[in-house]
Amino acid sequence: MKNRDWLVTGDGKYQACKSAREWDLLRDNYRLYRFITEVEDVLNNVDDESSRLPEIRMLVRRLITNSYWVQSQKLQPSPETGTSVLLLYDELGFPLTVQVVTFLPGIKSSIHNHGTWGVVAVLKGQEKTTCWQRSPSAEFPDKIETTGDITLEPGDIISFTPDAIHSVEAVGDEPTVTFNIYGETDPKERFEFDRSSQTAKKF
Repeated sequence: MKNRDWLVTGDGKYQACKSAREWDLLRDNYRLYRFITEVEDVLNNVDDESSRLPEIRMLVRRLITNSYWVQSQKLQPSPETGTSVLLLYDELGFPLTVQVVTFLPGIKSSIHNHGTWGVVAVLKGQEKTTCWQRSPSAEFPDKIETTGDITLEPGDIISFTPDAIHSVEAVGDEPTVTFNIYGETDPKERFEFDRSSQTAKKF
């Protein structure tokens, strides 16, 4: 099934969500600046920005449906890291990060959360997202365990609450390219997890 929407939460649960139909999203001259303005409008005067993830997913789908420019933006991955990050919008004092990320096949991320909400749309390739949950014990208060995997195809969109723990891997035979938008990170709440030592550190 194409063009699925997903939500991942801090308890490691992931669920399929209702997806807007592409033909309902068609617009003339829908560009990045209009998307950013509409996201900002959705988030204005909201205490819990994560509650607006359905609307933000819809706006991301509208953008990738209508903007060939966004679909065509990417950087060649670094030979050293196998990844690249192209920042699409950066304004001092503006609380959103908008970027295109490219992973070579086989490249895996660390296990992490973002300390903010995030929405990621797959533009090309395939990406496997592994979801995790905290499973603390007296000896290992930062212990985590996996709750399952989702393999994302072009047109799929996945969203995360600030405490959602995940890792990603580019699977398939071609680089994976994703459009990513994140809110303002709370550095005190962003962590990288080490499963072998069952520890977490500030990311």
